[in-house]
Amino acid sequence: MLVLTRKPRQQIMIGDNIVINVVEVQGENVRIAIDAPREIKIYRGEIYRAIQEENQKAVVQKVDVDLLREALPQK
Repeated sequence: MLVLTRKPRQQIMIGDNIVINVVEVQGENVRIAIDAPREIKIYRGEIYRAIQEENQKAVVQKVDVDLLREALPQK
């Protein structure tokens, strides 16, 4: 993990095409702006984790349905 200290209006570059701009710092809150290509998905951490959990539930449900189909006699 890389830890950086930045001030408002300073940037962080990720590769050649992602720029993180520090917009504002107020106490413990930091506002950032991310400039990245459209094909790069950007999520807040808690949203990303919720998506991952839902995806895991969907996989488990699909596996359960597939197992049920295998257990039932075929017509």
